[in-house]
Amino acid sequence: MVESVQSSAELATAGAAEPPPAYLDARAEFAYRFLAGEGLEIGALNRRLPLPAWATAKNVDRLATTELRETYRELAGTELTEVDVVDDGERLETIAAGSQDFIVANHFLEHTDDPIGTIETHLSKLKPGGILFYAVPDKRFTFDHRREVTTVEHIVHDHEEGPEWSRREHYDEYAAAVLGGQGEREAPDFAERAEKFARELEATQTSIHAHTFSATSFLALLVECRRRFDEGIEIEAFARHGAEVIAVLRKSGAAPTPAAPVQAAPEVAAEVDRLRAQTAQLERELRQLKASSSWRVTEPLRAAKARLSGRG
Repeated sequence: MVESVQSSAELATAGAAEPPPAYLDARAEFAYRFLAGEGLEIGALNRRLPLPAWATAKNVDRLATTELRETYRELAGTELTEVDVVDDGERLETIAAGSQDFIVANHFLEHTDDPIGTIETHLSKLKPGGILFYAVPDKRFTFDHRREVTTVEHIVHDHEEGPEWSRREHYDEYAAAVLGGQGEREAPDFAERAEKFARELEATQTSIHAHTFSATSFLALLVECRRRFDEGIEIEAFARHGAEVIAVLRKSGAAPTPAAPVQAAPEVAAEVDRLRAQTAQLERELRQLKASSSWRVTEPLRAAKARLSGRG
């Protein structure tokens, strides 16, 4: 019997390490600080990144919403983000170069055949000073925990030689690592079952984690990309958030400007907005008062008082 194809949402994480506590909600904080204007989010599915009021994003996916519901049946009953643009998130062929203020791609790079080429493509779609917002799972805390971290050298090879040389290897490694509990893995026929599972995944072109990352290896990849792109990007922010790692990259060519007020906390920003509205109202009332007849009649009295107090 061939093992049925499972999505990553259904695979057991038994044996994975517990992620450290999330002392910083890096998704929310970095989105608030760095995202502004009009951009794209790739593959949001049921977990769209909450954006600040000054940012909007079109959802890009390789399939239309109805097709996604068929593909991800394990998400039945959950609300999927409507797809605005049907396109390959690695190539973005329908998106004009230099047209976006930002691109969000959470839990996407690990699925790509060529992460370096994907980052380079995303970078080309940004305006100068635009933002790339990435999250990748730290394999130590997921169903990938039995796999080795993909080396930067391997990813460079995929980029320079083409990913075909390692694609089957990725399916083999993935199937052997995520299939079955400890008892099943000790069975004499496990290797045969893993091989069948890998070929089924490959035949159906199931989107798997082609590459795996730790926080350190992901940062190393970004540093390699910065070197390759002639320092065309800056690493603006990097943090671990539970079982994932968040990175914010900025395209060079424009002076960075804060997307949010200097005060980062949303409640502080809301208070600032309230005070600004109150100030604007007071200024309108003052203009109305100065235009009134009583203000003109009392002008000599106010001038005399100013002279007596030394302000005239």
